[in-house]
Order: sequence, then structure tokens, then C-alpha cells
Amino acid sequence: MEFLSVFAAAATAFVLGAVYYGALAKPWVKASGIECDETGKPKGGQSPAIFAMAFVLQLIVVGMMRHVFTLSGIETLMAGLVGGAGIGLFFISPWIALNNMYGMRPVKLTLIDGGYATVACAAAGLVMALF
Repeated sequence: MEFLSVFAAAATAFVLGAVYYGALAKPWVKASGIECDETGKPKGGQSPAIFAMAFVLQLIVVGMMRHVFTLSGIETLMAGLVGGAGIGLFFISPWIALNNMYGMRPVKLTLIDGGYATVACAAAGLVMALF
């Protein structure tokens, strides 16, 4: 059951990422400095392998979240939501900020990516609490 909850939570975060970044595609591309072609799509395209790897990486994050939640006794929906949001906001987002700061990337990129980390981890925590 634990693997199913991790898989469902990672799938939720992945789908949420498609919606989130779909809505923020233009500001994200601009803030990231990625070169685009005349149609506005990133040059070189994106390989399906990128999306497969993204899902695998989300499985790793959510799997560790499941472990931490189990050790912490997080079982209710609210605790899953708050625990997930806390991981996204206080663990992942600061690391994104650190990397972007040293990479001299715009704060807007950090806000977009940190926002996704927070929302996705909150959603994953909520889904795991359902199982």
C-alpha cells in the first residue's frame, strides 16, 4: 500500500506540474533565459526522456516524504498537507533559491520553481494521507 501511495502522490505532483508550468510557461521561459524559436518553443525541443526522468525524480522525493511522514506519525489529511507544504517551502525552495542565487538567475525564476515545489509537495502529502 505504501508504494501505491507514493506512486499516486508522485503522479499527482507530476500532473500538477504540467498544469502549473503550462500556466506559467511564458514567464518561466523568460526568467530561465532559455532560447526559443520563432514559435515561442524552446530551441532543440524537449525529449520524452526528460519527462520520464522528472517522474522518476518525483518518485524519489515523494518516497522520502513517505518515509519522513511514517517516522513523524503524519496520517491525517491536514498533517499531510501541512507536512508536504513545509517540505516544499522550507527544504526544497531554499535549495532552489541557493542554486539560482549562485547562478545569478532572476528571483522570478526562484518564485515560480519554489512555488511549484511547495504546491506539489503539499498535494503529494495530501494524497499520501489518503492511503
